[in-house]
Amino acid sequence: MNLVARTARDPKAFVSAIRTAVLATDRDQPVTAVRTMEEVLERAAAQPGFLTALLGLLAAIALLLALVGIYGTIAYSVAERTQEMGIRMALGAERADILGLVLRHALALAASGIAIGLTVSAVFARWLAGLLYRVSATDPLTFPAGPLLFLAGALAAGYLPARRATPVDPVLTLRG
Repeated sequence: MNLVARTARDPKAFVSAIRTAVLATDRDQPVTAVRTMEEVLERAAAQPGFLTALLGLLAAIALLLALVGIYGTIAYSVAERTQEMGIRMALGAERADILGLVLRHALALAASGIAIGLTVSAVFARWLAGLLYRVSATDPLTFPAGPLLFLAGALAAGYLPARRATPVDPVLTLRG
């Protein structure tokens, strides 16, 4: 059984009076686990808050791993295509063209990841709805925020290898 008492002042000050009133009514009724409503609500919200924080941490790790993967893939692609880029520059391509070529490759990888991610998240949206508080799983503000963040990260991850691809000397490439 639970007893709830509303007070205008500090609820801890009324614990002994409430205990005395309960014992006066029924001597065999124990009075244990006395808590304020704030403590009850805090305890009730603790587990969903922990699960949300854990899910957020795992999502951040997944984002970091995906961006490292895009960086590695683009860096490897640039290293393998150095001669091709040198020939393109010898035929008249500008450094901005090479930069755009590499960044488009990074965006293509990100777009495929976003397509897969949106499909999976649409499937699991109902399950995630139970973990969310005051926001829906398909919230029009937060749902597109993930793909946009991923696109920005993919551009950043592809930019460094793209910058490394631009100083290729076409003369040295043609001699090789």
